[in-house]
Amino acid sequence: MDTIAKQKKFNYKWVILAISFLMIFAGLGCFNATKGLFISPVSSALGISRSVYSMNDTLCYISQAITNLFFGTLIYKYGAKRLVGIGFVSLILSAISYYFANSAFLFYVGGTLRGIGFSFASTSMASYIVANWFKKNRGTFTGMVLACNGIGSAISTQIVTPIIYEGTDPFSYRKAYLLITAILIVAGIIIVIFLKDHPEIDDIEPDAPDNKKSKKKARAWEGIEFSEAIKKPYFYIAAACIFLSGMVLQSITGVAAAYMTDTGIDAAYVATVLSIYSLALTGSKFLAGFLYDKFGLRATSTLCISSAVLSLTALVLVAPTAGGKAFAMAYGIFAAIALPLETVMLPLYAADLFGDKAFNKIMGIFVSVNIAGYAVGTPLINLCYDHFGSYAFAFVVCAVLMLAVVVAIQFCISSAHKLRKQVAAE
Repeated sequence: MDTIAKQKKFNYKWVILAISFLMIFAGLGCFNATKGLFISPVSSALGISRSVYSMNDTLCYISQAITNLFFGTLIYKYGAKRLVGIGFVSLILSAISYYFANSAFLFYVGGTLRGIGFSFASTSMASYIVANWFKKNRGTFTGMVLACNGIGSAISTQIVTPIIYEGTDPFSYRKAYLLITAILIVAGIIIVIFLKDHPEIDDIEPDAPDNKKSKKKARAWEGIEFSEAIKKPYFYIAAACIFLSGMVLQSITGVAAAYMTDTGIDAAYVATVLSIYSLALTGSKFLAGFLYDKFGLRATSTLCISSAVLSLTALVLVAPTAGGKAFAMAYGIFAAIALPLETVMLPLYAADLFGDKAFNKIMGIFVSVNIAGYAVGTPLINLCYDHFGSYAFAFVVCAVLMLAVVVAIQFCISSAHKLRKQVAAE
């Protein structure tokens, strides 16, 4: 009878999965993904330059990178529920700051708050929650949750855009910020009510047995302590690879549309490429997690990094010809396959290379390093444009860097797997 009762008991992890979807949908999807829509109307309404306005993104990256460095310590001390609550309060205050801003200053306050909010209510937290509640198929569920960013972006863009450009009022964008604030408030309340810090015993499925018949390549392992992990050379090599991946991918996705237009491709076709890219990105995050569960870290990381190299190669070959437009479309597809390096792959790197003991702290550091790459990449690639008059040279350099990354990450994976065998033998 006890066995039957356990089989019929509803597993609360599916509620956790649903609210994880909602967290990414509302925060990264509805709030963060729509930020580009506000650049022109806000700059025009407030009479400030776009570079002055964009400093709020820089402050967001800085505050997010700094806060994530302490993610592991904070999650251990306060738990997920409190930190998610703090995260949503920060996001709500950020949106309110944007609504009331009459100068760049409040946008800078909002950017700083946005960074803190995303430290506690986006990629790092969603990855922690999935790792805590799903011991089997961790990669697949992580990919599913983070893919909600694209779904939220697609839906919110269609709703927010007409509000921003409604009528002749230059401040109509403020109504869009009010709507986003309302979404964040509702989502935050639901998530904080239903989120639990830890699963009960009955809510956790045991790992698949480690036998020769199992096709699973990516099983969770206990791993090593953080103090031991930071003594491993491959920890720093992996961090460098993550930094370079963030630097390259964030910079090229930020300028790709402008570059394609500069080469003479019409704006309508560029928009089509970006639409295909957005759709492919939603699927690629799920695909990366699924491939990790099936084939392991080596195959998945190689696919993503190689796709980054191919996307850069395609960009260099873009031209206003039939073949050049085909390369532009190829860029959109390959870039989407590469982008999980900024999201899904970060917790998978932390878990696979170092195990569960140090997972929270290492994941926080990896996210911080990745965001630091964002902050460096965009100004560097635009400096290249100012010096050479084109982004093409920067794309070639970035392709070479990503080739180095694909080689270096193989060393990290081999070192980690060797360490795993040593730990298992002890």
